Order: sequence, then structure tokens, then C-alpha cells
Amino acid sequence: MQGNLPPEAQEKLEELQDLQEKAQQVATQKQQAETQLQESETALEELDDIDEDSTMYRSVGELLVQTSYDDAEDDLEEKVENLELRVETLTKQEERVQEQFEELQTELQNMLGGMGGGGPGGPGAGGPGAGD
Repeated sequence: MQGNLPPEAQEKLEELQDLQEKAQQVATQKQQAETQLQESETALEELDDIDEDSTMYRSVGELLVQTSYDDAEDDLEEKVENLELRVETLTKQEERVQEQFEELQTELQNMLGGMGGGGPGGPGAGGPGAGD
């Protein structure tokens, strides 16, 4: 079907496909950040059960370096804050991409509908947000 589309519709379809890929990338990044956040929060909670005088180590590259309880706690708290911010940023980016996708999909459907071509079930019908 793509070969029969006018250039404007072909361009919109390509933009739609690019947005779909971007949405997938953002969703993957968000999932990874959420996983890291959960792990860091768990580690921070575990610190509560550790005696502050215990010998502690942290990973630096491929090495384990001795650290103090306070430094470990500060590092984890900072990591949690940064990851919370990253998840929030990715959530907003995900919403923007979804809005752009829906607008572009509507434009393409209107363009194709005006030609007597495809309808609501046309290109992009299985994209992000489908079935929401």
C-alpha cells in the first residue's frame, strides 16, 4: 500500500514509524531506570539493618573500595534522587511522544480519508497507546 501513497502521506507514515521507535526506546529507558531505582531504594533500606561501624565496600569499576557507612548512605540517597528525576523526565518524554504520535496518526488518517483511502484501522493502528 505504501507505494500508492502520495508523498505527503508517505512522509507522515515515516514520521509515525520513527515516533513509534522513539516511544519504544523511551519506554525501555524508563523501565531500566525504574529497575535501578527500585534496587537502590532496596539497598538504602538494607542500610538501616547494618551497624554503622561495620566495614563497608562499594563498587568502583571492577574494584571494591572500602567506604564509610555515611558515605555509602549519602551515595545511595543521591543515586535515588537522580533516578527519581530520570524516571520523572522519561515519563514526561513518554507522554510527549505519545501525544505527537496520536496527532500524527490523526493527520495521516485525515489525509488518507480525504483521498478515499484507508480509515481508522489504517497505518499505525497498532502503535503506542493502541488499546489504551
